[in-house]
Amino acid sequence: MKLIKKGDEIKKLNVCFYLYDGIEVLDFAGPLEVFSYAGCNIYIVSKTTDPLHAQGVLKVLPTYSIENAPPADIFVTFGGNDDVAANDPEVIKWIQSRIPNTKYFMSVCTGAFILGKAGILDHKTVTTFHNSIENLRKALPNSTVLADKRFVEDGNVLTTAGISAGIDGALHLVEKLRGHDVAIQIAKQMEYDKWVPGEGLVVKQ
Repeated sequence: MKLIKKGDEIKKLNVCFYLYDGIEVLDFAGPLEVFSYAGCNIYIVSKTTDPLHAQGVLKVLPTYSIENAPPADIFVTFGGNDDVAANDPEVIKWIQSRIPNTKYFMSVCTGAFILGKAGILDHKTVTTFHNSIENLRKALPNSTVLADKRFVEDGNVLTTAGISAGIDGALHLVEKLRGHDVAIQIAKQMEYDKWVPGEGLVVKQ
């Protein structure tokens, strides 16, 4: 199958991945593959541009710091040692400053705690990693936290279950923004047959 050429699909769509030390590799690597095949402009932001380590093994060099990161159409947070970001007031304040100019917010796994701390998940229906459902319910008393969902879309917020579920969430966003055929082509290119279109929950607005 021919690769989807960058720029042919979602033109001029900027996707910001916010990463930090101790992040889960597949949490961001899976969605990165999806958005890359879809032709998005993906950049990595961290608190600083110092190298960070995913699961203590993979060194990642951020493209920008929170001081100079450009606006994003899609803003994504991920799981791992998410307390690093969720408990950093400077990072949370910066994420909140992104709200007016961001079209979609997405979290993978326990990255939901980061968006939750920023108030983005307030009064939303959401999900997260299966072992963290109860903790997220305690952290977000004004939200509905669902278990056993690969992903949940509520308005402009998409949250996914753990790790590989981020691929499903990213494919869902591509399907929403560019169409079913493009998302199916990307899933086939990735040899990812776990994604079932329509399997996640979309909250009617």
